[in-house]
Amino acid sequence: MKYLFKNICISSDHAGFSLKENIKNYLISKKIQIIDLGPRNDNSVDYPDFAKKVGNRVKSKKSDVGILVCGSGTGMSISANKIKGIRAAVCYNIKSTRLCRQHNNANVLCIGSRLTRKKLVNKILSVFLRTKFEGGRHNRRVKKI
Repeated sequence: MKYLFKNICISSDHAGFSLKENIKNYLISKKIQIIDLGPRNDNSVDYPDFAKKVGNRVKSKKSDVGILVCGSGTGMSISANKIKGIRAAVCYNIKSTRLCRQHNNANVLCIGSRLTRKKLVNKILSVFLRTKFEGGRHNRRVKKI
């Protein structure tokens, strides 16, 4: 099965920097275009600044979807969801990832680097990038967000 999204932006905070770099390498190996919106190292930064960069890029359709990585995934998700049109979901296993795409049409994947097993991350990415939104009754609900 092919990936639904080919143009992805990614960002993190300092806690998620190392995992962000691993995710980039994985996606590049799959021939997916990545736009890295920072940070460039693991020095302390404020996660809302980076969530805003990704959210605005996805909102303006410069990227198909976004990926955000912080310690828990929660701070990035809360921050990104403040942007109209963004549906950022913290995903921690295959089922949560599949459902966020099928039922919520999530357009930003948030991962907690301190809470998600490294072995699982590539599977989560693959499911997020391959799962279609089901529409139907879910579309009505997403429009209410």
